[in-house]
Amino acid sequence: MTSASRSLTLFHSITREGHFVSACATCDGFFFRNKEVVVVGGGNTAVEEALYLANLASKVTLVHRRDHLRAERVMQERLFKHPKIEVVWDSAIAEICGGTQPPNVTHLRLTNTKTGVESELKADGVFIAIGHKPATELFVDQLVMRDSGYIDVEPGTTRTNVPGVFAAGDVTDEHYRQAVTAAGLGCMAALDAERWLAAGELDQREAAE
Repeated sequence: MTSASRSLTLFHSITREGHFVSACATCDGFFFRNKEVVVVGGGNTAVEEALYLANLASKVTLVHRRDHLRAERVMQERLFKHPKIEVVWDSAIAEICGGTQPPNVTHLRLTNTKTGVESELKADGVFIAIGHKPATELFVDQLVMRDSGYIDVEPGTTRTNVPGVFAAGDVTDEHYRQAVTAAGLGCMAALDAERWLAAGELDQREAAE
């Protein structure tokens, strides 16, 4: 199972999603080589995306609705020191603007969260990095979960609190959320399940003797 990126509640962000509006810098960053991009968010995910995109884009602007970031201090220091990254504080996206033939992004309309004053920001692409929501609603009140909604597993395994139930992929991984790490966790889950079944068969044979 997986997790979904949280989206902005904007009509224009929905209609342009997939057309220069993305939630994955490692997936789509190469489309914006030598272009100006905007990252929306203030946590670790947003800072990681901005730093990654700075290796590709000509300029990265991080837009955050508050006057401080939630990201870890060491990551903030890297962000503030990077010559290609700027931060726009106390601002929220009111509209993602661009053309339709072909679909593209030209600029953003921002609203200052403290004063209400609007401004425009040039952008060739937008990356939404306001967190992920794991697809775990099905298991609420059945499996132990962390406060963030991710399924809790025993350290170093994929075992949940329910015997015979194993969890892998983005429903347990809050940090990496990559296909390769999900595949690795899937392999771990398969091995854990195989061993659990083998142990059960052994117990049955011993009980029958």
